[in-house]
Amino acid sequence: MGGNQTQIKFVLLGITESPHLQTPLFVLFLLIYIVTLVGNFGIIILVRMVPSLHTPMYFFLTHFAFTDICYSTVISPRMLADLLAEDKTISFTACMMQLFTFAFFATIECHLLAMMAYDRHVAICHPLLYVTIISSRVCWQLVASSYLFAFLSAIIYTWCTFGGSFCGPNRIDHFFCDEVPVLKLVCSDTHSSEMLIFAFVTINAVGVSVVLLLSYISIIRTVLRMCSAQSRARAFHTCASHLMTVSMYFGAGFFTYLQPPSSHRSLDKVASIFYAVLIPMLNPFIYSLRNREVMGSLEKCGRRLLNLWQHRRFLSSST
Repeated sequence: MGGNQTQIKFVLLGITESPHLQTPLFVLFLLIYIVTLVGNFGIIILVRMVPSLHTPMYFFLTHFAFTDICYSTVISPRMLADLLAEDKTISFTACMMQLFTFAFFATIECHLLAMMAYDRHVAICHPLLYVTIISSRVCWQLVASSYLFAFLSAIIYTWCTFGGSFCGPNRIDHFFCDEVPVLKLVCSDTHSSEMLIFAFVTINAVGVSVVLLLSYISIIRTVLRMCSAQSRARAFHTCASHLMTVSMYFGAGFFTYLQPPSSHRSLDKVASIFYAVLIPMLNPFIYSLRNREVMGSLEKCGRRLLNLWQHRRFLSSST
């Protein structure tokens, strides 16, 4: 990238250019972002407060909630500001950093989904070896390796996207600096960059998908061999929330990124809203409402806070 490239400024066209829709959308997405932060921070705090949730599954879930907070924060504040601002320009450096950080946290999230599937596989298929296989050290090694791989992946995506020459239009038809709309503005030949990004995303997605698929094939085979219907229902219930998240996240991601570059359509913006804005909000509800341990811990914490409040009221009234 040449030194003069950093002087370039882009214009984000945003979700819509219709003035009468911008204020309602701002209110809607602000509420979504607030719920996202409260829900995911709530998961992190709850797991740290409740000793019974200090297990590998919830260790991965706290990192999952953290990445939801981070990659939603990379997108939502800028998107909200642009819905109300007349000047929607973004500098070359800011645009590049937005893509880098989004790719970094989104890649971590993909790997965490695979880790959580592997955790469920070991818990259901090899319960006697669970503590040995999924030790605290292994958990930290898995998470650290995902952060390292995501960092390298984000560098490649960013370099391929911003490594060309920008000398023409500067209007990005999107609400954030994603690689597909940015590449459309590059004046030089982008075929090799597009193919490299497509190949790298495919390899990354296929690798994660293989872990997910093999884990759940093994889980299903083990569950079907269980004699008790109650045991089968309990085993499937522990995987239901994870399967819902996987289906939503990869469905939207595959739709957006695993198409030939020439076939991208306006529906990509809708898919991007779904996985970049809505899914981080939905994940805490999916994992809490469909998880008896989380719901039980929430009820205990609620009762504890209520008792503490009532005790303080009693003390203050007696004095």
